[in-house]
Amino acid sequence: MKTSRGLVGYFATVGLLLGLTLRAAVPPQPTPLPPVASLAELQAKIEEHVTQPKFAGAAWGVKIVSLDTGRTLYEHAANRRLSPASNSKLYTGAFALDQLGADYRMRTPILASVAVDGAGELKGNLIVSGRGDPSWDPRRLKQDFMTVLAPFVAVVKKAGVRRIAGDVVADATYFRSTPQGGGWTADDMNDYYGAEISAITFDDNYVDLRVVPGAAVGAPCVIEMAQLYSGLTLENRTRTVGAGGARSISVLRVPGETTVQVFGELPLGGKEELTEATVPRPARWFAAGLKAALERAGIAVGGARGVRWPEASPTAAGDVKLGEVVSTPLREFLPVMMKQSQNLQADLIFAHLGESRRVPTTPAWTRTEDLAVAGLKEFLGRHALRPEDVIFDEGSGLSRNNLTTAAATVALLQFMATHRDAAVFADSLPVAGVDGTLRRRMKGTPAEGKIHAKTGTLRWATALSGYVNSTSGERLAFSLMLNRYQAAPKRAASQELDEIAALLARYSGPK
Repeated sequence: MKTSRGLVGYFATVGLLLGLTLRAAVPPQPTPLPPVASLAELQAKIEEHVTQPKFAGAAWGVKIVSLDTGRTLYEHAANRRLSPASNSKLYTGAFALDQLGADYRMRTPILASVAVDGAGELKGNLIVSGRGDPSWDPRRLKQDFMTVLAPFVAVVKKAGVRRIAGDVVADATYFRSTPQGGGWTADDMNDYYGAEISAITFDDNYVDLRVVPGAAVGAPCVIEMAQLYSGLTLENRTRTVGAGGARSISVLRVPGETTVQVFGELPLGGKEELTEATVPRPARWFAAGLKAALERAGIAVGGARGVRWPEASPTAAGDVKLGEVVSTPLREFLPVMMKQSQNLQADLIFAHLGESRRVPTTPAWTRTEDLAVAGLKEFLGRHALRPEDVIFDEGSGLSRNNLTTAAATVALLQFMATHRDAAVFADSLPVAGVDGTLRRRMKGTPAEGKIHAKTGTLRWATALSGYVNSTSGERLAFSLMLNRYQAAPKRAASQELDEIAALLARYSGPK
């Protein structure tokens, strides 16, 4: 029955006439779940959960270890290689902190192909030599789009440049790999989470689109692109339908093309739809933006272009360094990668680590990703972290070919719990019911605010690995992976992992 304000008023009046005091109904509070009082009970509950018939066609990998004693509290197929999805970022983050340190900053050189003359003219090219800095990200910082270019303009002005006769060249040849990570699918390349990997990255390499219903039924919707200079063109295939009608907007950009096709319909008078489109060759986008920013600052520029591997680098031995732009420290952009599970940032850090291993004797055709994978293996082997269990193509986990085990992931978590940057690593993880990719998960359960863990999700893979303190104060590291499971309607596969996490948060066994 639908209750109106009139009915409420009626019942209030009757209550007054009868001398009754009406009180607002208080929703019943959930009964607190009892603690899991013993290790035997914890083991039995987890075993009962993972061996349910509904998982007969699926594959679990589970391991839980005490960080205080080193003992294994529970394991199930812990040596089975499974897809970790974005749990791969745990490995990338640990590798980066161990190799570079939390205070590491990426440095992007700004070069002139010839010296600037006395009149402030650069009779050659201005070259921004990218190193994969992921922090040129005004969207996430809620800044004006052009503000990210201000440090580059400041370097050029400080060098006394008043006119650039040649081009602004965004040089992305530092990374010697394809724009997509190994093992990605063709579908990934159309979505923001599969944006191109480039040593010159601009606003996460995608633009924001705002789609608004048209003024009349049958009219095309109105599409606005938030960012300038991307080189994208829009093909509007949308229409406005009657009020209360269906709403559905989809975006397609065929790989290699710059035309973005927007399909679908929105109801008349309905709310807007926000979506996005990836930008091909982001170095070219950056160059166009920097040219515009320099011209706004009164510096004339000839042209703008971007280059990427396997094209030849525009740099030469005689280039003059005008300055450099320095990133925020790793400790600041690591939480973005972990909490928001930002694929591009993970793959940029991974590629940067790979290129840091290139030496003059490295064959020129050796790909950046191959160097990074070799470096990861070496890192794991150096610290006895089960490198034989880990088979990776790239660093974000978008690859369906990335494989690892629950045992290897827990070993990594144990190692990072005693690392010099242990706090940075742990604090970068999402917190259940609080932030990041766990902000809506495990709310109202004993796990809320206690589970600090990295999520992972692909179509047939879900994972959750991290840390929790039991109710007795015992520090636990855990890895939960579930592959090839078809979830029931209205129940996400991630809920199967969250049930185990909640048990760990309730565990009150001996410390």
